[in-house]
Amino acid sequence: MNASILNGKGTLPSQTIIELIRAGFIQNAKEENVRPASLDLSISDEIYSVDGIFQPTKGETVRKILGKINKKKHPISKPLLHDQIYLVRLNELLELPHSVYGFFNPRSTSGRIDLHVRLIADGISRYDSVNPGFTGELWIFVIPKTFPVKLFEGASLNQIRFFNMDTRLNPFEVEVAVKNYKLLWYQNKGTAYKYEDMTVSEKDGSVVLTLDLEGENPGYEGIVSDNVVDLSLVGHHDQKKFFKKIEIKDGFAYLKKGAFYLLATHEAVRVPPELACEMIPMDVRSAEFRSHYAGFIDPGWGWGTRAEGKGRPLTLEVRPLEDLIVRHGQPIAKVKFERMTDMPPQSYDTISSNYIVQAGPRLAKHFKI
Repeated sequence: MNASILNGKGTLPSQTIIELIRAGFIQNAKEENVRPASLDLSISDEIYSVDGIFQPTKGETVRKILGKINKKKHPISKPLLHDQIYLVRLNELLELPHSVYGFFNPRSTSGRIDLHVRLIADGISRYDSVNPGFTGELWIFVIPKTFPVKLFEGASLNQIRFFNMDTRLNPFEVEVAVKNYKLLWYQNKGTAYKYEDMTVSEKDGSVVLTLDLEGENPGYEGIVSDNVVDLSLVGHHDQKKFFKKIEIKDGFAYLKKGAFYLLATHEAVRVPPELACEMIPMDVRSAEFRSHYAGFIDPGWGWGTRAEGKGRPLTLEVRPLEDLIVRHGQPIAKVKFERMTDMPPQSYDTISSNYIVQAGPRLAKHFKI
């Protein structure tokens, strides 16, 4: 392994992740699952239904806890029922260098079918993270929240990002990046935002995005049912059995407490290859709701192949914790940009993805367009 991870500080790019795989720091991973700044993880056929989620303590393995709690083996051939909790072992094992740590996010497809995915790891008393030098197994809690989901061995429900330092931009760096990289664009005008046009929250380096309800399709509401989404079938399912389009009345949308919605940002987000981007929780002063499940945006999103891109809106997975009345242009999500240690050889817009063509909220790839 060469010294590329020492050349810079921040998020590790694809070429360095591949080095980690080849050197044995990441085991049982496939190189074709490496994205510009992340690795798609894959599930095994070892699945248990459990009574609740939990965290290991320091030095305690997930398997040790499994030996003490109520559990039932769940065949991968049978769907996961909605509102039931399942624990699934991932195929990948980690033996990270002592300078590298990791964070996990659900994949976009998981978020868009309202599949709650949360990772736990041996000896880590936090969700969705592993410490520098971590060694051990990886597991995920999977909770279908709106409709049952049928898995298959090797399916990817979440991803890991690797870091050697926190390099999220501070407010000054955000202002410089807005000028240099044109991070946000007006969809209707095709022009970039100036820094003074943006809503920057609480001077913490985050950028607030607003809700788009004026597009041709303002959003979808999930239909709670027993209809099963089979993740092995792409472009197969009739979307009308799983989602209905939301209605706008006098400029307002009425979101019900506990329901699941797919909405979109008014701003088109543009991520240069030198940066990555993560959606982070909104402040409760904005209202009580969750604005995303899948929160990572790879380098090159909306950048184009030769920097000709004018951004792309983000699809939001929203679950209100109270009844909400929302309107176009109100704050709905928040992102932070972070530096890469190096540019990946391929950025998001140069690879194949179901979400490269996206205007307004887009359903998961399993549904007919």
